[in-house]
Amino acid sequence: MINVGIVGATGYAGEILIDMLLKHAQVRITHVSAEIDKPQNISKIFPKFKNRLDLICAKPDIKEITQICDLVFLALPHTVSMQIVRPLLKASKKVIDLSADYRLKNVKIYEQFYKTKHKDKLNLAQAVYGLPEIYRNKIKTASLVANPGCYPTCAILALAPLVACSLVDLDAIIIDAKSGITGAGRKVVEDYLFSQINEDFKAYKVNVHQHMPEINQELSKLAGKIVQVTFVPHLLSLKRGILETVYVRKNQKSKIKNQNLINLYKNFYKKEPFVRIREGGNFPTLKDVVNTNFCDIGIKDCGDKIIVIATIDNLLKGASGQAVQNMNIMYGFPEQTALL
Repeated sequence: MINVGIVGATGYAGEILIDMLLKHAQVRITHVSAEIDKPQNISKIFPKFKNRLDLICAKPDIKEITQICDLVFLALPHTVSMQIVRPLLKASKKVIDLSADYRLKNVKIYEQFYKTKHKDKLNLAQAVYGLPEIYRNKIKTASLVANPGCYPTCAILALAPLVACSLVDLDAIIIDAKSGITGAGRKVVEDYLFSQINEDFKAYKVNVHQHMPEINQELSKLAGKIVQVTFVPHLLSLKRGILETVYVRKNQKSKIKNQNLINLYKNFYKKEPFVRIREGGNFPTLKDVVNTNFCDIGIKDCGDKIIVIATIDNLLKGASGQAVQNMNIMYGFPEQTALL
């Protein structure tokens, strides 16, 4: 049994973490906190937790957290986590950070996209990127896991077999991504009001989204050379779910055909409990994955091109579900615990 704290418990990711961890037989939630006006019971904030979790949610108290927690989930806005991680690690606590503060290894790129100086370069160097399908062995022994972003999780899983096996032109990768509104977090912004997004559909941050360098970083590692994708995110007038359509061009040496492509993906992910590969001509929808921790992938051979369609729930495999998956790996619990 491990004692777990959740800092940022009032956001979408924090709420879902509580819900999942209450169902985990090896976990005891001992701390919840957030930047709120006054302390109150978490069950008053989220009535569904009444008689399930009786803890006061107040502003984070690092001293208290280090005294009563073994592992801490940080479900905080970007640029905030790096102010908290150092004392937690110094107290020998394990940390899973759901923000972007420890994902990008190049500090200059982080500062360019997140418009702030990085304050914890030492721990940035030791943080493990928390995509289990690629970094499981490193996650097992990690003290600090940088939980991936939602768009990058979907994009990297969609592209990893092709990039790792050198089958595509790395200079011609196009990612057309669509996400539900919860990907923006629980905050009051005019552009995200129901009256603004309902019955509408738009592209935003075209080829400048902060998740793009994260995708480039991880695909470059898989390829062994620099990868610069074209990435265009879109906002759906739905609560949750991500669907990404990825267009790639085969390289000149690649002679792989459709069934072999599908077999390539099946073999690449054959030991992965949360990646499901579709048969030829069958492509995933958002309803197939929403409220699950699965990533579903369909592949289409188009002669000199390949189209890959991948879907995830942005709040689960794209955030809290993946964080719990990482915790299970870190502590040697069955990986699917509390996720099925």
